[in-house]
Amino acid sequence: MSEQQTSAVTPRFFRTTPRYIQAAGLIDNAAEPLAALKVKRCAILCTPRSQRGEAKRLIASLEAASIETLVTTFGGECSFAEIDARTAELREQAPIDALISLGGGKPLDAGKSIAHRLGVPVVIMPTLASNDAPCSAISVIYTPEGATETFEVFDENPALVMVDTEIVAKAPPRYLVAGMGDAMATWYEARACHRNPTGVSPYGGRPTLAGVALSETCANILYEHGVAALEAVRDQQVTDAVENVVEANTLLSGVGFECTGVAGAHALAQALTLLPEVDHNYLHGEMVAIGILTQLMLEGDRDEAERCAHFFARVGLPVTFGQLGLSLDDEASVATVIAATLAFPFIGNMQEEVSETTLRQAFAEVNLTGAALLADMGDAPYQSLHA
Repeated sequence: MSEQQTSAVTPRFFRTTPRYIQAAGLIDNAAEPLAALKVKRCAILCTPRSQRGEAKRLIASLEAASIETLVTTFGGECSFAEIDARTAELREQAPIDALISLGGGKPLDAGKSIAHRLGVPVVIMPTLASNDAPCSAISVIYTPEGATETFEVFDENPALVMVDTEIVAKAPPRYLVAGMGDAMATWYEARACHRNPTGVSPYGGRPTLAGVALSETCANILYEHGVAALEAVRDQQVTDAVENVVEANTLLSGVGFECTGVAGAHALAQALTLLPEVDHNYLHGEMVAIGILTQLMLEGDRDEAERCAHFFARVGLPVTFGQLGLSLDDEASVATVIAATLAFPFIGNMQEEVSETTLRQAFAEVNLTGAALLADMGDAPYQSLHA
């Protein structure tokens, strides 16, 4: 079937959250957009740490507007066991109009799944800009031990996403940088899905041109403003660069991957979660970053791999497998990662052949390129983030 014929029979899907708001100090003014959703009583899903900080501010804002709240504690892993436990807990309470999920990527994904089971809208309030989970209608499900198990897809995207950039800027800089890794993949995976006549989005449709354009814009923002944003959040400052990168990490990346697709970068990132020594010590976006470099080597795009690696080294993302605690001499671990990468549902979005042989070659090329770069530039940014 030709590309023209494929495009004619495969639909294109564009979807995202219907409302996204981003501003410094937003958590103290959260009641107004919630009132627009006619929320009178809501649950707040958050971690114990958030309950001592951001959740108190959110509750004060809502109660001042006569919105009743109750809090349920996220147990630490977005697993079916945790989702079912929190769902059962909330079903025992009086009915709610919405569920607010407050925190990082895993609490946000768990909140989507819980709200779906309760049949109420989910409102997403990320406290980090470390990944592109907030706007999507997808939850990644992990085992109780933290390895990737599966994912859930919902009919609707979050009803509302609110990002307080003041809170994001006060988080450890490593989280914003990890978000840059996840967001950068949006463009390179969108490009791969678009080039491949059979490439599809997570919803089974062809990439939209709008999604591809937003994905490229996302990468351009990171290349232009990423270093300045990192410098600002080191001082817990909200600048235009921070606002731009937070939007890229959160909105543009979320819309981009949903409307185009994922490929080699996320295949490798999800495979790396099977190694406890990697999964327990490194963030999703850090694993995705090494996945991007591997994907570019699989594509034979060495120039772009070097450009991307140079940016990663400047902001503190990994450019060698050793920086993620994985030695390519560890045959058992490498074999595990390769098998899981090849089993990833969307690895077929890669137009190039992906096999054990090509992956091993790409891994070696990533390490050679990264080692040469570190010999030139040093790894001070990486070391400072991981101190």
